[in-house]
Amino acid sequence: MLFSSLWKSRYKTHFGAADCWWRPGLVVLLCWSCVTQLTCGNLTLEESKHLVIQRDGEFDMTYNDTVTSENQTIYAFNHTVSRNKTEGVRVSVDVLSQNLKSPILFVVRQKQAVLSFQVPLILRGLYQRKYPYNHLGRTLCQPPTKAASETQYFFVDVSTLSSQGTNYQLRVSRVESFTLQTDKTFSFTASPSQPQYFKYVFPEGVDTVIVKVSSDMNFPCSVMSIQDIQCPVYDLDNNVAFIGMYQTMTKKGAITVQRKDFPSNSFYVVVVVKTEDEACGGPLRFYPLRPDELIDAGNRSKILDVVVSPAIESEVYVMGMLFCLGIFLSFYLLTLLVACVQNKRAKRRALFHNIADTSPAETGKTSASPNEYGSLDSTVSSEAVTESAPSIDSATSADNYGYIERSLENVGRSRQESLSSIEEDDYDTLDDINSDKNIVRTKKYLCVSDLSRKDKRVLSKKYQIYFWNIATIAVFYALPVIQLVITYQTVVNVTGNQDICYYNFMCAHPLGALSAFNNILSNLGYVMLGLLFLLIVLKRDIVHNRALSCNDVNALECGIPKHFGLFYAMGTALMMEGLLSACYHVCPNYTNFQFDTSFMYMIAGLCMLKLYQKRHPDINASAYTAYACLAGVIFFSVLGVVFGRGNTVFWIVFSVIHILATLLLSTQLYYMGRWRLDSGILRRMVYIVYTDCIRQCSGPMYIDRMVLLVMGNIVNWSLAAYGLIERPNDFASYLLAIAICNLLLYFAFYIIMKLRSGERIRCLALVCILFTAVVWGFALYFFFQGLSTWQKTPAESREHNRDCILLSFFDDHDIWHFLSSIAMFGSFLVLLTMDDDLDAVQRDKIYVF
Repeated sequence: MLFSSLWKSRYKTHFGAADCWWRPGLVVLLCWSCVTQLTCGNLTLEESKHLVIQRDGEFDMTYNDTVTSENQTIYAFNHTVSRNKTEGVRVSVDVLSQNLKSPILFVVRQKQAVLSFQVPLILRGLYQRKYPYNHLGRTLCQPPTKAASETQYFFVDVSTLSSQGTNYQLRVSRVESFTLQTDKTFSFTASPSQPQYFKYVFPEGVDTVIVKVSSDMNFPCSVMSIQDIQCPVYDLDNNVAFIGMYQTMTKKGAITVQRKDFPSNSFYVVVVVKTEDEACGGPLRFYPLRPDELIDAGNRSKILDVVVSPAIESEVYVMGMLFCLGIFLSFYLLTLLVACVQNKRAKRRALFHNIADTSPAETGKTSASPNEYGSLDSTVSSEAVTESAPSIDSATSADNYGYIERSLENVGRSRQESLSSIEEDDYDTLDDINSDKNIVRTKKYLCVSDLSRKDKRVLSKKYQIYFWNIATIAVFYALPVIQLVITYQTVVNVTGNQDICYYNFMCAHPLGALSAFNNILSNLGYVMLGLLFLLIVLKRDIVHNRALSCNDVNALECGIPKHFGLFYAMGTALMMEGLLSACYHVCPNYTNFQFDTSFMYMIAGLCMLKLYQKRHPDINASAYTAYACLAGVIFFSVLGVVFGRGNTVFWIVFSVIHILATLLLSTQLYYMGRWRLDSGILRRMVYIVYTDCIRQCSGPMYIDRMVLLVMGNIVNWSLAAYGLIERPNDFASYLLAIAICNLLLYFAFYIIMKLRSGERIRCLALVCILFTAVVWGFALYFFFQGLSTWQKTPAESREHNRDCILLSFFDDHDIWHFLSSIAMFGSFLVLLTMDDDLDAVQRDKIYVF
């Protein structure tokens, strides 16, 4: 009132009419001033209740304090950062109170980073399981400094929203061994709430290093990560996969790091222990799932060792590539040398025969004049040419059984066409053809001439389809495979997830975008030796065609009929095996393992078909039938990889199909295709059992074939029983084992029967057989070393990883690639040269088995 009266008395006379404008404004100003004073008074009252305590912190000192919602403690630290020396700073926190309703919040404020965490720390596992941790240890991110020496400050803020006092311990300490030294092992302990990371700086002259982390403990499961020098560092189970390269590990882990990927010439090695072991193949304990239930994880500390070693230099890459090329180019040189020696011997034999043919004492002629077909008369007159008779004469001995001498005037026709084709001229109706087939193919003693009656031109075109079909399959198969593996490698490089691919990380040498170049390079042998085999076959094909064009009697009437289509297909399959195996090793895992095995099935199948074709050229399977069967094998391979693991129904179905297919193939081989699968098959089976086993006990008509088929059935039934009982996880390898066992069985049977029939094996073929057997033995030894396996988790697979053993560049699996490619090439040569001793033997003297 006094202020109001004074104001009125003083300004009333001076302003007059303006009083109506100033008075309301001044009232508003006074009211705003009073409200402001009251509000400020209330805030000051609140601040008086919430105390902020600031302390100067010291390193390596343990602080035991209590925090509530009414007070906040700030610890101020400072330390000197040097450009030439990096020291880590680690913050350790313990919460001493139990049954906290609200966690304690810790915020570490640094120059270029903020680290915050709560205690207890809640980490989540599968199915939203919650694991609390009351003891935490975190290493602070160290931002780089440009100055030679700099003092940096950081603050640790401690607060909580709990009104109840909570006791905690805080300790900040220096990590003296924060920077890893080259080739020096460092041991440390980590847990899910106490991750560890260390810094490594590339030394001068070192562009690539390999970081190896190891432990004597399988579990707990852990993760190693390589991250750039930047803040924040992702060092918890729930964020370690956000950046950089990482992989899970049990006992072993290794990552190859290149300088070009880190512009700062340094990186962090981060090791995190996971909250659960399921990612590493460990058991997942069962707990009842209730809302907000916390699970005690127990002691999950793990002792680990880390060492960073320089990787191989560029000179080792060059030596590895030169070594690989040198090995396989030596086979080209050796082949050229053998070809030269053989040509020289052939010229000597030809010269000797020409001198013998022109000798008057032998022929009574001054020279040998060619007949109308271009062959020498002396050559024609010296041969006894025979052909198959259409009927069976049981009284005739096995040596000349069923054959009569042919007149010389019919020799020319047989050379230009073929031995009595049953396709066109000799028969008028299909029934006659079938009748002849039944007569010829069911004879007790068969010769090659009985099963080489079709026109050779028709058969040659038939078997050339094998090559063109596999070439087409290779193009349509390989292109999507290459596209897919490039995508795999891109995903690995972008995401940094090295659990995608199952490498031998202890010996995985990167080159460009490829993570394991050595595993890819070692497949070069398949391609080079496959190409060399194609060249050898081409040379033989040309020589044989020249002999045919000259009407050479040996080429027309003697030896195993030469059809090269299957050989071309085998060489192409070997080359494709190398290409697809290289694609598989770009990123090996269970989803693309079929790339590595598909053409192995092809090679095994083609080799068995070639063995059968040698003595059965007329009744061998067509290319369409053969590739359809191989497609069925690959189809079951895919089903087995996807659905076969532990699936009893699948294994029962597959075992039944396996046994039925074995029985059907056995019947086909035993009766030479002269049987029918129709509604009367059961009636005929019962009749045969009754007549041959019950009515009179008679042995099998074809003893040799029966022995082979009985052994084959025993092997296949045993393999089917093994699969049904054991149910191996690697179904693709199991299927490949079936194919290889059958091939080896048939191969051994063929050689035994060849020797039993009085035939011999020439020196070159014998050397190939012995050499191939030895190489296969060494190859299988290295194959079973098992450096990685996608049947297990990536972490468990890395337990089998080992260092390089050859030139510091190749591992055991690379040596398997070298030796297996050489062994396959040797096996092909055995098939190509095994019957060279029969080239001058008439086909009616060569037995079928």
